[in-house]
Amino acid sequence: RVDEWTDVDRKRVMNDIITTMFNKKFMEELFKPQELYSKKALRTVYDRLAHASIMRLNQASMDKLYDLMTMAFKYQVLLCPRPKDILLVTFNHLDAIKDFVRDSPGILNQVDETFRQLIETYSCLSAGEFQLIRQTLLIFFQDMHIRVSIFLKDKVQNSNGHFVLPISGPVPWGTEVPGLIRMFNRSGDEVKRTEFTTDGNYVTPQREGSFDLYGDRVLKLGTNMYSVSRPVETHMSGSSKNLASHAKENITPNPLAKEELNFLARLLGGLEVKKPGGSETGFRLNLFTTDEEEEHAALTRPEELSYKVINIEATQ
Repeated sequence: RVDEWTDVDRKRVMNDIITTMFNKKFMEELFKPQELYSKKALRTVYDRLAHASIMRLNQASMDKLYDLMTMAFKYQVLLCPRPKDILLVTFNHLDAIKDFVRDSPGILNQVDETFRQLIETYSCLSAGEFQLIRQTLLIFFQDMHIRVSIFLKDKVQNSNGHFVLPISGPVPWGTEVPGLIRMFNRSGDEVKRTEFTTDGNYVTPQREGSFDLYGDRVLKLGTNMYSVSRPVETHMSGSSKNLASHAKENITPNPLAKEELNFLARLLGGLEVKKPGGSETGFRLNLFTTDEEEEHAALTRPEELSYKVINIEATQ
């Protein structure tokens, strides 16, 4: 819920956040070869990015926003038809960001420059390297099982928060529809064929998604899941309510803590928090239905990362 929120305000906030997100120094740090960030480091960067404009979220609303973001991204990575399609998901993200700033040539150029860097860095990787990237990302998210109403309604997520892999639809580009077994002799000649029935209704994809700066990505993962406006609620599944793993991560001394702090200092160097100037009071973004709900959530929030019950209204 936002007080006196206009299209002009929305555009200004988006421009500020996108300008900060694609800051040259920040991008240089992101593209350096490095280990995967810790959950604390990712959350710190996310908090700073969210506050890169005059918009403000309190801790309870930030928890909700972060949980929805992590589950949406986990869903996109998990359901990629083939590992290389992670890049198409990223391009879908950037295409949407470019649409936000289509009237701001300077910011648009920042995003395009990052686009070119992504193409240069990742388009030449092998399928095996993309599989390693995909598995690394999924290991990061493997203990997060937050239920999201959109995913539950579309039957891509079970009631325990686990995602469902489809057994119908297009097969990954470059693969064949299952149902045929070929047998070859030692000379490499095909000597026998056996057909079998499958439970799924598979089809061959019509074309591969474009990996160019501009083009049809074909893949819909990473596009706007709010294209049909509907309320979004997320809840922690019963098997995930135990916060012991988070507590352990917070309590156990980290021998690389100093290095991580130094890394964060470099990474956040280009992420300046904008403070309202003059008569501006800033905009407070509340992801709860009422102020009272937000205040209650803040009071009942555990000291560890908060993963309790989250209610998000997509229309507000």
